[in-house]
Amino acid sequence: MMMTWGTFVFSLSTAAYGELQRQMTWRHASSERVGARAARQYVGPGDDTISLQGTIAGELVSDLQVLDKLRELGDQGKPQALVEGTGRVYGAYLLTSLSETRRELFNDGTPRLIDFQMQLERDDDGASEAIA
Repeated sequence: MMMTWGTFVFSLSTAAYGELQRQMTWRHASSERVGARAARQYVGPGDDTISLQGTIAGELVSDLQVLDKLRELGDQGKPQALVEGTGRVYGAYLLTSLSETRRELFNDGTPRLIDFQMQLERDDDGASEAIA
């Protein structure tokens, strides 16, 4: 297991991601001053976004509709716990986007490869609900 998001398990036999990118921001309020640069004050953490990119290989998975399970979790609109296979708990995250590209198709349209990209955003308000 590479990672879990809620009940979905990322692995070679489901959907393996090849890249994880995390971007965090911090908020600073600005007050204009005459004859000087604006004064800034730290007001708290900003957005925390994780992007996963990967490829699903038809030879390695038993279900090519595996991304539908992610869509079902996303349709719930609830934050889910994001936990790495190492045991690291990232927190509660919402699915904000999921895209897929099917390529190297067989005659019947079945893809040999499915590239996917998903974006998760931290939701501290739902943290206790997601972890419970």
